[in-house]
Amino acid sequence: MSTETEAAAAEAGTPPPAGWEEARSRVYAVGLSAALPAVARPLAEADGHTLAEPLTTRTDLPAFPTSSVDGWAVRGPGPWRVVGRVLAGHTAAPLETDGSTVEIATGAMVPEGTTAILRIEESARTVDGLVTGTPRPAPEWREPGEEAYLGEELLPAGTPVDPAVLGLAASCGHDTLRVRRPPRAALLVFGDELLTSGPPGAGRVRDALGPSVPAWLRRYGCQVRTADVVGPVADTLPAHVAAVRGALANADLVCTTGGTMHGPVDHLHPTLEALGADYVVNTVAVRPGFPMLLARLVGDDGRVRFVAGLPGNPQSAVVALVSLVAPLLAGLTGRPMPVLPHVTLAEPIPGRGDYTHLALARWDRVAGTAYPVRHVGSAMLRGLAGADGFAVIRPGASGAAGDRVPLVPLPLTPGERAG
Repeated sequence: MSTETEAAAAEAGTPPPAGWEEARSRVYAVGLSAALPAVARPLAEADGHTLAEPLTTRTDLPAFPTSSVDGWAVRGPGPWRVVGRVLAGHTAAPLETDGSTVEIATGAMVPEGTTAILRIEESARTVDGLVTGTPRPAPEWREPGEEAYLGEELLPAGTPVDPAVLGLAASCGHDTLRVRRPPRAALLVFGDELLTSGPPGAGRVRDALGPSVPAWLRRYGCQVRTADVVGPVADTLPAHVAAVRGALANADLVCTTGGTMHGPVDHLHPTLEALGADYVVNTVAVRPGFPMLLARLVGDDGRVRFVAGLPGNPQSAVVALVSLVAPLLAGLTGRPMPVLPHVTLAEPIPGRGDYTHLALARWDRVAGTAYPVRHVGSAMLRGLAGADGFAVIRPGASGAAGDRVPLVPLPLTPGERAG
């Protein structure tokens, strides 16, 4: 941060804004220190949670030798006399003599004494019922521990639980998982000038954040009920204090929209002071998105809760979500700090002086390139609707075509692992 920016902040009576990368790291660390408690959940209820401890196997995988094909489990050289049949889910009796075979199904336990498995389509039967054919040289069965050994760590703590993780957990014998639940979030919309239905007019604008912020939060893995979205909240300090206090009763994170400045009807800072909150980040040197904040409160029950102050301009609010809320949620769930992919700029993107510039961009994942989009003013949403994320132009720099820069992806589908 330049001395000019620091001096301007001091003159305004506010602390200098935190650098964007510093702010992300700070809120992640605070979230991780307040990570949600680990709970046991049945597999059927664990989707969308986060592993609180490593996933290990309760047995070798597979637990016993299993046939990879339908065919004949044979012992010794052929032809072979049929002595039985083994299907999946049954215990196989040993093959005790050379020249014997049992019919075997895919996934069935391979009998002890088996020297080869002959594929059914490569076998024949003699007139007296013997099986003939030439087994392939490579074994046609899976050995115990081929996928994993008893006690082996398969996934680390912090892994999001999705259908693939649930299937893996079940396959190695788990009925429950130790997980961290999804954070509960609420949204408070501030601003008497906002309409909640119909077209804007007569000095009033339509609230775009009430419908969209809960959807973004869900895509970041939060639980947000319809009843947890409140607003517009009246532009008075008592109304703000009551609304925030009420939302904190059931939420781990309360997001607010608007009121992050220090104007005559901006009541968020006095509200946080009245509630005894501590600032984790109070303004970030990023454009758009200025000003944003994250505050921490400790309830009478000792539980830590957070308030994220999002700017009232819609695109700025989304910048605050990707900058502060996404890393905070990663910490709260015990997930790793989101790692940003790098892209090659297809066109120039200007810098924003001392501030980090988060520039809306389309991301060609195949080519690894990013293209800036139009209609990217703080109050605009048209550019956001056609973008895949934000190209990061660091302070004091600009982006030239061909430059490699970080990109903050938007979580474009519910449950997508977002950066």
